[in-house]
Amino acid sequence: MALSMVFPNFDYHLYGTRVRFARGAAATLSDELAALGSARPIVLMQQRMADSEAWTRLRMSLRDLDLRVYSSVPAHGDAGWIETVAAELRTSGRDAIVALGGGSVSDSAKAIAMLLAEGGRLADHATRFTPPATVDIPVRIRPKLPIIALPTTASGAETTASFGIRDGAHKMLFWNRDLAATTVLIDPDLSRDIPLQRMRATAMNGLAHCFEGMYSRNRSRMADTIALESIEWFARALSVHNVNADDERATLMAAGHLSGVVLSMTKTCLHHAICHVIGARHRVGHGEVNSVLLPHALRFNETVARDMLVPALQTLNRLSRTGHQDVSDWVAQTGQQLGLAMSLSELGLTAADLPAIAKQVMHERGLAVNPRPVTDADEVLTILRQAL
Repeated sequence: MALSMVFPNFDYHLYGTRVRFARGAAATLSDELAALGSARPIVLMQQRMADSEAWTRLRMSLRDLDLRVYSSVPAHGDAGWIETVAAELRTSGRDAIVALGGGSVSDSAKAIAMLLAEGGRLADHATRFTPPATVDIPVRIRPKLPIIALPTTASGAETTASFGIRDGAHKMLFWNRDLAATTVLIDPDLSRDIPLQRMRATAMNGLAHCFEGMYSRNRSRMADTIALESIEWFARALSVHNVNADDERATLMAAGHLSGVVLSMTKTCLHHAICHVIGARHRVGHGEVNSVLLPHALRFNETVARDMLVPALQTLNRLSRTGHQDVSDWVAQTGQQLGLAMSLSELGLTAADLPAIAKQVMHERGLAVNPRPVTDADEVLTILRQAL
């Protein structure tokens, strides 16, 4: 018998951000811009969205506004592209940014808002990590353009004040409280043009936010509570296969939003550190590399964090009617059942690529809050070889 998958609508204000989740929520974008006093917004998206019926309808509702549309946001963001766009916009008098898409679009919106306010090069504002555990976040307090985020995947990026942008083979990370979206409109109908398999891959990214949040050195009871709710809805969506596809999308997007709240509270650990490096160096999808790496990174950390994940394991086993001994086993089996990528070789990587990746991971911020200390690149290399 199928489990109910209907996720109730919600609408709340928290810490200066207004969030609305509902089918059709995107249609209120013009009202949200009017509430901000915006008449000349920047709109960011990728080409898939630009070609969609959803954007055609949405653009009609904005026809009285002076839009500046960029429909070629690069995957993982791109420092050069962002600096070029910011330079074009610097004297344009734009008054808001609309981010219509997944994590790359949300992160690019935050990066553009940062540069328009603070000037300089993007790298000037990046977080600095000094091994083993020192993180320096530059203070940047000039007023930023408001951001309205309309997510189309389960990445949760629309929820956070952090972002990552690719700069060559490196992914720079940033955090600034003024870059959290002013308004988030989560409309499941916007994801209809996204292949369901891609949505499921981004769900693995969202699950990683939750698991890492539950064993991060920044963990808290509050974050654990939200993580467990997110995990429950992810598990409902990924474990039940005879449900309406639209309901699955809606559930994944709501769960992804909650996982973004967890991420904003706790920061990511080793798993995301590895994914950031691989994404930047090899330009593979963030969801896909999460699907591959998550069980292996979990196994590495379960040696010290197994007890912290017990509530998550109980939730996963209950909803999927399984009896796994570890969260990593549930993730591996679920990925296989869903037909997601399960090896780095499927993503085009070879054994020769792995040593350089492992070496670069040692300079990633996520190591600072990982529950198991990572003291040598060989430890990372072992994880990568297991995932190959």
